[in-house]
Order: sequence, then C-alpha cells, then structure tokens
Amino acid sequence: MEPALQRRVQRYGWDKASQYYEAFWHQQLKPAQDLLLELADLQPGENVLDIACGTGLVSFEALNRVKPNGYLTGTDISDKMVEMASAISTQNGENRAHFERMDAEELRVENESFDVALCALGLMYVPDPAKALSEMYRVLKPGGRAIAAVWGKRSNCGWAEIFGIVEEHVASDVCPMFFNLGNTDMLELHFKEAGFEDVVTKRINPLLVYRNAREALGAAFDGGPAALAYNKFSDVVKEEAHDAYLESIRAYKKGEGYEVPAEFVVARGIRR
Repeated sequence: MEPALQRRVQRYGWDKASQYYEAFWHQQLKPAQDLLLELADLQPGENVLDIACGTGLVSFEALNRVKPNGYLTGTDISDKMVEMASAISTQNGENRAHFERMDAEELRVENESFDVALCALGLMYVPDPAKALSEMYRVLKPGGRAIAAVWGKRSNCGWAEIFGIVEEHVASDVCPMFFNLGNTDMLELHFKEAGFEDVVTKRINPLLVYRNAREALGAAFDGGPAALAYNKFSDVVKEEAHDAYLESIRAYKKGEGYEVPAEFVVARGIRR
C-alpha cells in the first residue's frame, strides 16, 4: 500500500475505533503493556514520550510512575484518540501531560528532549517502522531508552484471520506487514539499525479472553485496525464477516466465551 494511503487508513480507522477501543482491548493488551512498563523502569522526574498513545492506557500509568516532577507527552495519528486522551487528562486534573496528533515517522519535537520513548503496539501500523524508531532515537537524550511492544508471529496469534476476512469483503489491505516485526529477531534488528545499543527483547504468550461472541466480534471489528473497512460493510456483509471470524476462532471456544492465543514481543534499547 502507498505509505500516504496507509497513514490515512490508520488515521481515520482509529478515529472509528476510538469509542470502542478501551472496552474491547483494555484487559487483552494489559500483559504487553505491563511488560513494556516493566522494561521501561520509569523513574520520578523523567520526561516521557508515548507514541501511538491511543486513549492513554499506557500514558497515564507511565505518568503516575514519573510523578511528581515528571512529564508525559502522548502522540497518536488519530484525532479522536488524542481528543479522548486529552479529555481523560482534563477530567483527572492532570497538569503534567499533553496529547497531540503526530505521525510517528515525523515527530514534531526537539532533538534529545526525552528520557524515555514508549510505543505500545503501534509500530505494526506505521508504513516505515525503521523510520519511526529512528525518530525515537533522535528525540532521546544520551542514555535515554526506547521501549516498544508489537504483536508476535502470525502463527501464534489465533485472531489473525481477521485481516483476510476483511480483505475478502472490501479492498482494503489494512496492515500489509502487520506481523513482520513479530517474527524472530525482527524487532531487535530494527532497534539496532536505528542506532540503539544493549537491545533486549522478551516474548510472552497470554490468552485473549472474551466472555461471549459479542466481545470477540467487538474487538475484531469495532475496536481494532479493521474498523474503517468494517464500517463500509452492509448489514448483510457484516453478518457474513461475523460468521467467518467466529468460525476462525471456533477452536478456542470455552463455554459461551473464547480464549484466543496471542503473542507479544517487547524490546528495549539504549541511546548511547
């Protein structure tokens, strides 16, 4: 896909998904987000950049760890995600957080201005992940650290058929290289190519637990990367896609719900 088109698909797709994102993904993504924060080892007073921050699931936890004198800047390509994170910040009376729409490949921030750069499950959607990591390197102070989480290998993610199901019904290659960074050594290699040293990676395999079919479908279609394409479906096509997706995860059905295998890879690198 043409990079400019891919960025538009992501921008407006996540606008569509924003109102459903936390409801369907908060608990499912928590293992990866917890590991990312563990590797970040945030300290009070640090200045943190959270790229692809979404509604702030990682942002606000990171902010709590750098208080009372630390500061957090969250960026996302989706206007709606930024609006929601900003609204939550205002509601909570946070005065040490700022959220702004930015492209991960062209961060509008000064060189060497952050202690830590985070990106929780955002690199898979960027047309050029290597460029995004180079931007993370640029904005870090010497000794600063970058931590990123991505989905793992396609074969280890039981929900992966969603992309093919969407593609069958509408010509929209949502994430052409979605699982590439999850392949063996790929995330580590990207970190090293961006200039990071002392790169470490960890791989985990939690289950995505859904209490019923509605939760599984909501995560797949309403609150995730397929949201823009899904909104083009007629009601009849939506039902067909629902049936196809539930069939694809039928092996993971447990009672009324589903326990779908997943894999996440988290990497940390240091700017020397």
